[in-house]
Amino acid sequence: MPAFIPDWPTLAAFSVAAIVLAITPGPDMTLFLSRTLSQGRAAGFACMFGAYAGIVVHTAMVALGLSALIVAAPAAFAALKVIGAGYLVWLAIDAIRRGSSLTMKTERRQAPHVGASFLTGVGINLLNPKIILFFMTFLPQFVATGDPHATGKFFFLGAMFIVIAVPITSAMVLAAGWMSETLRRKPVVTRVIDWLMASVFSAFAVKILFTQAR
Repeated sequence: MPAFIPDWPTLAAFSVAAIVLAITPGPDMTLFLSRTLSQGRAAGFACMFGAYAGIVVHTAMVALGLSALIVAAPAAFAALKVIGAGYLVWLAIDAIRRGSSLTMKTERRQAPHVGASFLTGVGINLLNPKIILFFMTFLPQFVATGDPHATGKFFFLGAMFIVIAVPITSAMVLAAGWMSETLRRKPVVTRVIDWLMASVFSAFAVKILFTQAR
């Protein structure tokens, strides 16, 4: 197996986390569904791919920045991972306390604006500080401190996240009407997702804390 590909247990754990994150309601999902309902599927898909373009940028920032830190200062990177574990615990608590953020507004049907929708997707992703913090704390959970192949692994995991998430979010865009009504009218569905998300965040927080303890 190439050096930039993590081992199978890491890939399995990352896949589970990526699936849970992809189905979790948030600003990106709100944008996809709202734009699909107001302007059609083409605009919804444009928003979706714009957001994933932003994910590519976030992945590159993490890969180029954190990989240098891993090689140059493993102790500093270990401290960052501990801080990241605390942030993941906070996200888990916040998910249970406040619930998912699906806040779509009713809009009149408009003509599709694919280019503008793409740029909106890029903007909502790149300008969201929570996404920046999340990628700074999420991806490092799957790369060992001192790993000389950290850069390649970060890029691989970022690409893997997109490969896993695109089919899921594409299905959501295709079923936008049903998805929006289900999430708004059946809060139990979003609560189940909230608890899934909280469980994933908590599990990785515990994982990283025990890793640092060894």
